[in-house]
Amino acid sequence: MFSPDKSPTTDASLLDRRSVLGTLGWAGLGMLASSAGASALTTRSGVQASPNVSVPTSFQASGLPDLPEEWLATQGPLVPAYLRYLNTLNLHSIKPAQVIESHAKQKANIWNTLPPKEWWKRMGYTLKVVDRIAKEMNVSQVEVISAYRCPPYNARCPGAKCGSWHQANVAADVKFPVKASQVTAMARELRNLGLFHGGVGGYWDFTHIDARGVNVDWHG
Repeated sequence: MFSPDKSPTTDASLLDRRSVLGTLGWAGLGMLASSAGASALTTRSGVQASPNVSVPTSFQASGLPDLPEEWLATQGPLVPAYLRYLNTLNLHSIKPAQVIESHAKQKANIWNTLPPKEWWKRMGYTLKVVDRIAKEMNVSQVEVISAYRCPPYNARCPGAKCGSWHQANVAADVKFPVKASQVTAMARELRNLGLFHGGVGGYWDFTHIDARGVNVDWHG
């Protein structure tokens, strides 16, 4: 049976729920029912763009691409810690700095944010799943075009659903240097062999992969 290197850990309040939902089912409850999840979703709102901001002088994260100053003004202090966490995953086809960069985007004057710290391991698990799919396809580089999306930012993304699993930090939209249809097919094949439990959405130029705990397929 296929499986990522490590499954995510969670706090005691969610352990019994996970046994009911199956692999990573806690992510759904974390977004929809958990008081901790609800608090994180309401407090970690999108950042409205504003002029004349400055980058925190404490921002020292080597190896990162140039990131927007407006975004760094609010997210900068978290960036080094999140980068360190992503580096511990030892991903082979995904660059941690590029994952950070995928969050530094804005829609309709609203900036996205990094995920709440207590949810970082959720994306770690999903990224390991994507990395394993890349390994099976002999792909050495994967682009993460979307990972966590805070609710205000998600609401402004064309085609995004209000209950998007990106908001629970268990979903990633990825591009491989092959046809997206091939990635979608491989992701579903490995999932059905036990790699993970979650959704696989096929689009013409990218593939959505999430670890919601229930297998779901669709085409965009």
